[in-house]
Amino acid sequence: MPSPRFSSKSEKKREAAARLQQRRDPYEVLGVSRNSTDQEIKSAYRRMALKFHPDKNRNDPVSSDMFKEVTFSYNILSDPDKRRQYDTSGFEFINTESHELELDLSSLGTVNTMFAALFSKLGVPIKTTVSATVLEEALNGSVTVNALQLGKSLCKKVEKQCAHFYSVEISESEVQTGVVCRVHSINRSKFKLLYFEQEENGGLSLVLQEDGVKTGKVTCAGMFFLGFPVYRFDQTSSMFVAKDPDVAFFKKLDGFQPCELNELKAGRHIFAVYGDNFFKCASYTIEIMCGDAFSAEKEKLRDVEAKLLAKRAELSKFEMEYREVLAQFTEMTNRYALEMQTIDELLNQRNMIHASYTTIPSLKRTSSSIGQRSSSMSSTEEDELPAREKSREWTKKKKWFNLHSKVEKRRPC
Repeated sequence: MPSPRFSSKSEKKREAAARLQQRRDPYEVLGVSRNSTDQEIKSAYRRMALKFHPDKNRNDPVSSDMFKEVTFSYNILSDPDKRRQYDTSGFEFINTESHELELDLSSLGTVNTMFAALFSKLGVPIKTTVSATVLEEALNGSVTVNALQLGKSLCKKVEKQCAHFYSVEISESEVQTGVVCRVHSINRSKFKLLYFEQEENGGLSLVLQEDGVKTGKVTCAGMFFLGFPVYRFDQTSSMFVAKDPDVAFFKKLDGFQPCELNELKAGRHIFAVYGDNFFKCASYTIEIMCGDAFSAEKEKLRDVEAKLLAKRAELSKFEMEYREVLAQFTEMTNRYALEMQTIDELLNQRNMIHASYTTIPSLKRTSSSIGQRSSSMSSTEEDELPAREKSREWTKKKKWFNLHSKVEKRRPC
């Protein structure tokens, strides 16, 4: 009978590389060209993910495989670094283990949802996606859209994995001054702020998505259409970096990326709030404002983001300088410890030589053996101390059990 064959780590790596090379071109999978914009890639992914989503194609292994392939391709092309690596060297230098999966909580069972909620409570970032049911209903135009007045706030509660849709009319003058949509929750509920575009058939397609971020005692998300490039800060990208705090610091601003849309056109626009809690509804307050009353804040935002961009460029240069200085510091620290040890040994030798200048035999023997005792004492002292303590305790116990008692001899009557 032939013995079972166990594959080594190198063989497993070769098999994984072979499977990776058999994958189709991500651009071909999503049906986009190599010079496609991020927005075009995102739109193609959402369209195909909705088509092959497991909720719509139950017990269909072909659609399930297609959904996985579409998700894998999007994970590469949506990340600037991975896309650049693929364009340069193909799949060879892409770390497939670092791909982040987005969970559709509506498709999970109760047990899996409980596990996801537990990991989230423990601090593990869980990335979620909008339910395929919500996206399909929006694409079919079968959702209820409520009108929201510009400059007015509205407080509501939305069920988990459901969405509230709002429409707002924007004039040409309001486009010039800028428009801001913000959502916050004082209960720190999890939600997503969505922006949809109207299709020719009357349906709604998802264009922008902002996850609520916990800042202090509230959770908030915002979309800023101010007529100049505005950036979003994805903190999860730095949370998935290595455990080294130095690496986390230098990669902190990697999640500072430009938004796909910076300006709206005059007309009707659709926003939505999606409940992203695991088990309960999400309470929120939504408000859509015109930027004319916030001219000072607009200039401050432009100035702060320009400074953040400059800092992101400076960090790469500063990291190189820091690594060089850190290496020198480590080298100096090791040399410091070595020099201190060498000096102590030389001083001990000097003391031994001084003590050897005597004609008294007892002192000469003492001076010659003092070095041996000093060197061996450090290694044996720790072993002898517990033995001494044990002997002392045993002596005390022996004295306690061997008490001397005087017995008086009775005289005979």
